[in-house]
Amino acid sequence: MRIDFPGLQAFLSIAERGSFSRAAAHLNLSQTALSHRIKKLEEDLGFQLLARTTRQVALTPAGLELLPTARRMIGELSDSIDLLRARGRKRQEHIALGCLPTIAAYHLPRVLKQFTVLHPGISIKIHDNSAGEIATLVQSGQAEFGITITATNIWDLAVTPLIKERFVLLCTKDHVFAQRKFVAWSHLEDTPLIRISPQAGNRALIDDALGHRRDTLNWRYEVQHLQTAVGMVFEKLGIAVVPSIAVATQGTAGLVAVPLRNPSVSRTVGIIVKRGQPVSKPAQALIDLTRKYFQAVG
Repeated sequence: MRIDFPGLQAFLSIAERGSFSRAAAHLNLSQTALSHRIKKLEEDLGFQLLARTTRQVALTPAGLELLPTARRMIGELSDSIDLLRARGRKRQEHIALGCLPTIAAYHLPRVLKQFTVLHPGISIKIHDNSAGEIATLVQSGQAEFGITITATNIWDLAVTPLIKERFVLLCTKDHVFAQRKFVAWSHLEDTPLIRISPQAGNRALIDDALGHRRDTLNWRYEVQHLQTAVGMVFEKLGIAVVPSIAVATQGTAGLVAVPLRNPSVSRTVGIIVKRGQPVSKPAQALIDLTRKYFQAVG
């Protein structure tokens, strides 16, 4: 059944104010528009709700019967709208996003510095997790968007590429590979290597690119996070294959990044959002700033 909420709102306003003119002013309507609403409501119900004279407006028996119901319905609707508005304002004041740790450690703070100047007062929660975890957070709505590896296609996520970067060999400046223009994967067979756990997106990209050749390499250590691998390289426990962006992060002083070939391995980092689910205005502003930042550094 269709409910004429504008008509009920007009009826309630007249009943509470006892005047068409005062009710029209309250609703910011002309008296003609207000009369049209009441007439349409009465025609739909089949009853006259208001008895109009030149001096006053009175409720008919049908109007008296409808009045408490109209008050309850309009009140409940008003409360629901106020609650939704409050939730909307809260969403506007808070952003949750997922971000790869390598991006979160170096690039994201620079973007957030610009964002805070333009949008002060907005709190931001950063889930600096793996690519798989970020995808899950965006799918579940716990994060409005993610900055992550875009190699995996997930049907309910929309992807906007940001930057494509190659994997490089990270070693100390005094390592035998440090002065080379490039290193082939075949040169690494007898060298202790540090790799990331299978849960990380970087590991999957490298394994897929190497195929069976990965089993011939000396994977001496396995860690959960890239930052751990960088620290172990610094202590000369081995060398690591890392995204080139990791070399730009703090804490890599004294280390050298050497290009890898045969094969060259790269990854694409992009922004993911849940398909068909609009993000809040502040989140969209942060996405736009992120895109501009990577266009400049790329």
